[in-house]
Amino acid sequence: MKTFKFPARHGYAVEISPFIPTRLACATSQYYGIAGCGTLLVLEQTETGISLVKSFDWNDGLFDVTWSESNEHILLTGGGDGSLQVWDTANPLPGPLQVLKEHTQEVYSVDWSQTREENLVVSGSWDRTAKVWDLNRGGQSLCTLQGHEGVIYSTVWSPHIPGCFASASGDGTLRVWDVKTGRCRLAIPAHKAEILSCDWCKYDQNVIVTGAVDCSLCVWDLRNVRQPLSRLLGHSYAIRRVKFSPFNQTVLASCSYDFTVRLWDYSRTEQPLLETLEHHSEFVCGLDFNLQIPNQVVDCSWDETVKIYTPLCLAAPLPSAQ
Repeated sequence: MKTFKFPARHGYAVEISPFIPTRLACATSQYYGIAGCGTLLVLEQTETGISLVKSFDWNDGLFDVTWSESNEHILLTGGGDGSLQVWDTANPLPGPLQVLKEHTQEVYSVDWSQTREENLVVSGSWDRTAKVWDLNRGGQSLCTLQGHEGVIYSTVWSPHIPGCFASASGDGTLRVWDVKTGRCRLAIPAHKAEILSCDWCKYDQNVIVTGAVDCSLCVWDLRNVRQPLSRLLGHSYAIRRVKFSPFNQTVLASCSYDFTVRLWDYSRTEQPLLETLEHHSEFVCGLDFNLQIPNQVVDCSWDETVKIYTPLCLAAPLPSAQ
């Protein structure tokens, strides 16, 4: 396991570059995001550890980060002041290239579209709206999507369907949106608690996972949402982030306020929990799979560390589903 320590900064989100498999970015905040500044850390995985490539400071906490899908140097963060910040790792200047300010409260989620014909970004905010942006068309959003009755914690583009994203909210619903019409295509009362995260299956355009304050993950088939495909129990506090594996259709990872990261295979009805990792001493908020190094996971925590590792359950062939 490789560890990078960043004193006086608490990790909120981490994402590995889609272009450079050893490059990653971590969005952090001072004072647990309640007050103070934020720092975007650009890190490099080496043979022996993790080194700092560059850091960018912002005058408010940073809560999420996403890499551009079209330029290996560009990143986007979401901040506590309601703005999105565009950063260029090749830029010698310390400030952002662009600041997008329309949201009226914290931006808790940002995601760059993976479909090649688009260059769109979606942001989700505590102001209960999601906004879609085309960074090639100036600093104004293309559209604002309203419908959630609680804060939006998570917004994630479909990796399969152009112009489609999912959002998870404090109102307990998962919603699927169509950017072309600006409308909600589907609203699922997924949990009787705040939903802090959602992610799409990389292999099936109809499957989404949600993670909530009720300590459960629910895997949904959008063609039949009366009940989840699977309900995964094991965390003892709120689930902060969920990610599907890019290498195994039914494997996913979750991290939690219970200080753990857990790996699951939802196709296993008897024992879906594959592994529990207890290597942090605070809330684990950020989580990502490496798209190019099979089964490598990165996470970040309020304990001021980023960790890179391969879970034991993924290092060996997975046992057959039971």
